[in-house]
Amino acid sequence: MGKSQNSPTPLTSWRNTRVVLLFLVVLGLFCGAGWTFLNKGLYLLPGKMCEGTLERDMVKSVLPAARSADSGSDNQGAGYDLTFWCHVTTSNDSSISGEARVQPTSREKWLAYYRGSGGQNRIIRVSVGEIEALAQVDPGADTSSVYVPCAPPGVPSYNASQPYAVVGEARIHGPAKATGVPLRQTLTDFAYQLAKHAYKLAECKDPRDFPEALPRYENNR
Repeated sequence: MGKSQNSPTPLTSWRNTRVVLLFLVVLGLFCGAGWTFLNKGLYLLPGKMCEGTLERDMVKSVLPAARSADSGSDNQGAGYDLTFWCHVTTSNDSSISGEARVQPTSREKWLAYYRGSGGQNRIIRVSVGEIEALAQVDPGADTSSVYVPCAPPGVPSYNASQPYAVVGEARIHGPAKATGVPLRQTLTDFAYQLAKHAYKLAECKDPRDFPEALPRYENNR
């Protein structure tokens, strides 16, 4: 028996396959564009936020995409009692936040606080001159901190003998896009920018040359 006249030829089958493939490509591009449009919240944030202490690229590197995002900052007090806050929150319950405070604390007390009772919490540290940074490395402990010695004006007489410092701290709440060293590094860089800014706001007495960036954790694991 001869072949049916309605049987597809190899050329017709190839054309049909091309049409299907083209449809799938267009559909994929459409879906990708739609997803980007509906999850562009982080891209709409200002390039620099919180008086220059937090950059949009830093946020995008650690927070997952979201439909909307909002940033804000505030400061309270002055001199030895100054605190500066910064946050970015998103519609998917992920956020990055931090603050820098001027407080009476020694480097040893600062380290002991993050190590916890009995030194149970594991941390990694980097330093340059008198400036020191740390990050907690235990699971679920996504917090980094920076210590900068400071001699603020107007210290009360009852605290005159206490060492003072600007302590910056940054953390993630909710799901994070980054993990491990990349996340800790970004949080530490954020805490460092907060500490630098608070040092100036508090008018700490000793002039200090802040390096552009702290040493990287990947070189100190």
